[in-house]
Amino acid sequence: MSRWYHSLITSAILAASILALVPEDAVAQGVTTAALNGIVTDQAGQPLPGANVIAVHLPTGTQYGTSVRQGGVYNIPHMRVGGPYSVTASFVGFTSHVEEDVFLSLAQDLRLDFTLAEQAVQLETVLITAEENEVLNSARTGAATYIGPQQVEQLPSVKRSTRDLTRLDPRSDGNLSFGGRNWLFNNISLDGSYYNNPFGLDAPEPGGQSNAQPVPFDAIEQVQVSVAPFDVREGGFTGAGINQVTKSGSNEFKGSAYFFTRNENFVGNSVRGEKLFENPDLSFSQTGLTISGPIIKNKLFFFANGEIERRDDPGTNFTANTSGTPGPGESRVEASVMDQIRQRMIDSYGYDPGAYQGYTHSTDNEKLLVKLDWNVNQRNNLSLRYNYLNAFREQGPHPFVLSFAGTGRGPNETSLPFQKNGYRINNKLHSVALELNSRSDQFANRFFASVNIFRDHRDPFSEDFPTIELAEDGVTYTSIGHEGFSIHNILDQDVIQLTNNFSYFKGRHVITVGGNFEYFKFFNSFNIFRHGLFGLPFASSTLFSLDQFFDATDPASPNFIDFNS
Repeated sequence: MSRWYHSLITSAILAASILALVPEDAVAQGVTTAALNGIVTDQAGQPLPGANVIAVHLPTGTQYGTSVRQGGVYNIPHMRVGGPYSVTASFVGFTSHVEEDVFLSLAQDLRLDFTLAEQAVQLETVLITAEENEVLNSARTGAATYIGPQQVEQLPSVKRSTRDLTRLDPRSDGNLSFGGRNWLFNNISLDGSYYNNPFGLDAPEPGGQSNAQPVPFDAIEQVQVSVAPFDVREGGFTGAGINQVTKSGSNEFKGSAYFFTRNENFVGNSVRGEKLFENPDLSFSQTGLTISGPIIKNKLFFFANGEIERRDDPGTNFTANTSGTPGPGESRVEASVMDQIRQRMIDSYGYDPGAYQGYTHSTDNEKLLVKLDWNVNQRNNLSLRYNYLNAFREQGPHPFVLSFAGTGRGPNETSLPFQKNGYRINNKLHSVALELNSRSDQFANRFFASVNIFRDHRDPFSEDFPTIELAEDGVTYTSIGHEGFSIHNILDQDVIQLTNNFSYFKGRHVITVGGNFEYFKFFNSFNIFRHGLFGLPFASSTLFSLDQFFDATDPASPNFIDFNS
């Protein structure tokens, strides 16, 4: 069954909002930056309109500046996350004040107030204060969890996945369910780009079916989890909004290399001292390299991270029975019977179904992320990010669907499928995201565009051959032939995003107007049992028993079935 899906979604989420001291990117969906806001007054508490506030991102020399408006209010949106920043407030006739070591979290709108003292002729003690409130301020629009660079670097991660970071949110179930909501209702973004699987098959990000992370863990700088925001601009989820931003280069050249490995000695194969099976030769390795630095100092920066992962797992944790009475780790399936089945398939049909034990499944992937940041001038900053994923995972047949009486295909205590009854799932991704942030004393604008190309398909282990299911005592015994759900199984997805948000500063208020355009295109091919299915209890037919199978596959028998026809 093949079908084309075209979906065109144009959202005019352009609710013009008048929000006191809330810049446009305070908590916007897919946010990639941070912001500063505050009030500048004299010692008598009177506002100082016309004062200047300049923030300098010290690692890159990037400057963000603005003038104080009526009421003493200032806003600096679209700032790089992290730090440290040096923030200076100055005004003619007053002593300037510098606030050092300011760090900004993803989607944070940091409140930083300044009180400036008049310059005095006599040398007297002058007290200058600055107020910083990271949590309790009017710019907060709902509970959120921020995982900053230091936490990302220091927190242990078993799978080297952002899931190990989002678990810090107290509303998480430890995986990707928040507030009791299924993960399908989350919205995940990377540098503002749509990073869900729109068709709903991957779980829950691109690469989910192949157990791959879409980007290297070492490329993630910060993560934000938001569950119940009341900002009119944030939506598209009823679970959680998970925003991830990747690292950028700075004026300092940096590089790192990492390597993780383990083998079969780290895989358990015994219970209470009793060995259940012999581990085959297994391996796991993850190798990566990062490099970043300036192309033009204070102007143009790069960051790159490449990673290769290789993993082998046992194709089955059960072995065939050789002693008559199944022991620990043994299936009821007899090795002698499986050998007879395999030989009969070879002799009668020229088809080798493969091994039934002692084989491995591979899970491999390669990832690359490259990012450029350009300080066009003091009013404009542009970033461009590209990342690539090529991943696959080998696995056995679908364990339950259309097996006899739902008893499952195994491998388990009652059934062992042949190796060629499995398949390989392939996930590929190309993603490009561009963001331009502009600002002046009167307005700020964010333009964002991204293209995500997902390509998923399956490669059955078997050459074209019918699917055969054998049962004994009313329970599936083994499965032979083509994996019935993986014939010409293809899913192509294209997603295009365009977003523009414009903020106008007026007195103590910010008026924000924005628009979002999303285009989804799908192609899905799903063919079930294209080469035939023998054995399932459709209508009055009965599942092949072992005796029926040997009779039907004997060329000398009147009940012989020519599967090749």
